[in-house]
Amino acid sequence: MTALWLVDGMNVIGSRPDGWWRDRRGAQGRLARELAGWAQRDGARVEVIFDGAPHAISGAGGVGVAFASRRGRNAADDDIAARVEAADEPGAIRVVTSDRELAARVRAAGGDVVGPSELRARMDAG
Repeated sequence: MTALWLVDGMNVIGSRPDGWWRDRRGAQGRLARELAGWAQRDGARVEVIFDGAPHAISGAGGVGVAFASRRGRNAADDDIAARVEAADEPGAIRVVTSDRELAARVRAAGGDVVGPSELRARMDAG
């Protein structure tokens, strides 16, 4: 089974201080499109979960885009951890985050964790 890359969207966006905070929705769209390009090139299965209010993101074909099921602190983290905990094969999930608490929860559930820099390197390699 091909690994599922489950991306902590705002954590990855926040890993580059490129002014993303001036246009949060725009940054979410850019990341989703970058992920889509990488997924298409490498055949990766990718889903990204963002914090914040849901909105349409265009050009992210092939990538699952979701927004946290609730608002507040750790909302997307809780959804990501729950996905890994509920998975039939948690070892086939790679969560992309630098959040230590989320990483610990994912590993405790049997999932794998990679940092945003490794994901960015993979996306930039193509």
